Amino acid sequence: MRVGYREACLDHQTGPRHPESPDRLRAIRRVLAECHNVEYVAGDPCDVEDVSGVHDDDYVEKLQAFCDAGGGNWDADTVAVEATWDAALSSAGLAEWAASAALDGADGRQTPFSIGRPPGHHAVEDDAMGFCFFNNAAVAAQCVIDAGDADRVAIFDWDVHHGNGTQDIFYDRADVLYASIHEEGLFPGTGHVEETGAGDGEGATLNVPFPPGAEDPEYLAAVDDLVRPAVEAHDPDLFLISAGFDAHEHDPISRMGVSTEGYGLLARAVRDVAADADAALAFVLEGGYGLDTLSQSIRTVHEVFDGYEPAPADGDTEDRAQEVIDEVRETFFDS
Repeated sequence: MRVGYREACLDHQTGPRHPESPDRLRAIRRVLAECHNVEYVAGDPCDVEDVSGVHDDDYVEKLQAFCDAGGGNWDADTVAVEATWDAALSSAGLAEWAASAALDGADGRQTPFSIGRPPGHHAVEDDAMGFCFFNNAAVAAQCVIDAGDADRVAIFDWDVHHGNGTQDIFYDRADVLYASIHEEGLFPGTGHVEETGAGDGEGATLNVPFPPGAEDPEYLAAVDDLVRPAVEAHDPDLFLISAGFDAHEHDPISRMGVSTEGYGLLARAVRDVAADADAALAFVLEGGYGLDTLSQSIRTVHEVFDGYEPAPADGDTEDRAQEVIDEVRETFFDS
C-alpha cells in the first residue's frame, strides 16, 4: 500500500496516560517496516480553506488561537498543545492525499492509506470532541467534490465508536453516503438505526449499532447485507474507509470481538465492494488504542492488498446481531 504519513503528526502530545498518543503511529511504522511493498508519501498539510469546507470559520479560528496560546484541555478527553494545529492540518491533508490518489488511479498494491493523527470522525462542524479536531474523512470527501474529481462519495466507518461528526456534517446531503458499524451505547451515544438522514440526505445515512461482543461473522454479514447494497445504490466515485481498529477483541477501550484476521477479511470485503461499484478506494486512520492490535491489524490490511488471503471467519451471525441487521434492512431499505 501507499501510506500517507507526516512527522508533524507525532508532535500532537496528549499526555502520558492518554490512549491517543504518538506511540500509535510509531507502532504502525515499526510493524510496516517488516513488510514488502510499503511506500510512504508525505503529502501536504491541508489548507485552512479546505478545512473550512466542512467546519465553521469561527471554530477554526478559535482552535488556532487555542493552540497558539499553548493549548490545554479542550474538553475532558480532547487535549491540544501548540503543535496540535500543524498536526491537525497535516492529518487532514493526508486524508486529502489518500482520496485524491485513489481517484487518480492508485489501487491494488498502491491503494492509499492515510495514518495521520489526531483522528477525525467525532469532530463536528463547530466543535472538537473525542480526541478529534478536524474531521479528516469529511474534509477529504468535500475537497474532491469541490475540485470536481468526484460527484458522489461513500464513507464507511468501521471504528468501534460512531462517527457522529461525519454523520452530522453530511446528514442532509445526498452526495455523501455515511455508513457505520459501531458498538451500541458506546461514546458518543449516537448512531441509532432510525438515523437515516434528513431532507435531501434522507436515505444517505446507514447505522449498524451492534451489541457488545460482535465478532468477525457479524461484521462481515453487515458489510455483505447492508453496506454493499447501500454503496452500490449510491454509486460513488470514491469509497472512503474511516478505518478505526478499536473493535479489535483485545483493544483496551471497547467490548467488541473483531480479530486481527477479521480486519483482513474486512479489507478484502471493502476492496470487492469498491471494485463492484467501480469506485476508487482509500483508507483514513481513526481509532485503535492497543499498540500491538492496531499495528498488526493494519499490517494485515496491507498484506491483503499485497496478495494475502485471510482465513475464512468461523461461526454464524449471533442472534442479537442478526436482529440488528434485520432491523436496519427494514428501516433503511424497506421503508
